[in-house]
Parts: sequence; C-alpha cells; structure tokens
Amino acid sequence: MGMQPSKGRPRKDGAGQESPVERLDGVGPVPAEEAGHLRYDDPWYDALASGWGESAGAGVPDPAVVPSARRESETGVAAADVYLEVQRSEAFQEVRRRYRRFVVPAFVAFFAWYVGYVVAATTAPELMARPVAGAVNVALVAGLGQFLTTFLFTWAYARHARLRRDRAALELRWDTQELTRGVNGGVS
Repeated sequence: MGMQPSKGRPRKDGAGQESPVERLDGVGPVPAEEAGHLRYDDPWYDALASGWGESAGAGVPDPAVVPSARRESETGVAAADVYLEVQRSEAFQEVRRRYRRFVVPAFVAFFAWYVGYVVAATTAPELMARPVAGAVNVALVAGLGQFLTTFLFTWAYARHARLRRDRAALELRWDTQELTRGVNGGVS
C-alpha cells in the first residue's frame, strides 16, 4: 500500500517542510508555494464556455488569459449601455409582452382557484363534506385538483415558452453577447 500525497500540507514527521503537490496533468510535482494558486488549465475549469482560451489557429489552444479587473471596469459602462439598448428594443419588449400575456392571467386563475378552495373549505364545510364516490368527498377531489392544476399550469407555461418566447429570447441573448463581445474587445 502506497503513501497518500500530502497535497501541500506539512508532514507529520516534524520535518516542517511541505512536500511538492502532484500536477493534475501528471507531468511532475508543483512546488508547494504555487499549489494554492488557481490554474486555468485545470480540467474542471470550463475556459471555453467562458470564452477564454479559444484558439484562432489550427487546433492549437492559446494559453488561457484572464482579463484584468481594470479592463472589466473600464468596459462595464459600455456593456451596461448595450444591455439598456437591448432592453429598449422592440424585440425585447415583445418577448416581455408575450410572457406577461401568459403569466398574468395564469396567475390570476390559479390564485382564484386556490383562494376559492380555501374559502370553500373554511366557510362551507357541509359542501366540502358531500360524498362524491364512496369515501371520496368534494374536499378531497378539490384538493387533488390543486395538484393537478399545478402540473397543468407548469406544462402550459413550458409549452408557451417553447412555442412563443424561447427562440426570440435566444436570438436576443446571442445578439447581446455579440454586442458586448465587440464592446469588450473580444473578451466577454
């Protein structure tokens, strides 16, 4: 049975020295003083999804470069202008109108149905106790109907989003990313 690496912790044998830490790529040990630094070649770091390290060459990835905080703050005002411009656009307003045209009536209907159930349960117990079939009464059917309508509204919302908003929202997202990428000098 082999020894476990110390991962930069002091050894228990009293030597007081930190051992080198193994590299993730298996090339060789890293000095302990460098072990605490975040490395962007880490396999769990998704550099390509964030736009860093994308290569412009023939299959050779460029080294990942993290934009400095100074650069991000300089372009933050211009990026905010891009988002405000997109928010004022007709396409964005149309996506919001479509969202509101579904959500507001659905919320009103569901809330009225819920409040109606609670009010009926508290003010008309004889109505809620009326049997429907065997031991099943109106209250039980209405209570189970609350669960059923929750699932139906969820399904209807997802369908409405897929058919009426998702494509336009995705196009807005891509347009916004392209605009901010141009403002940030190719770094988003």
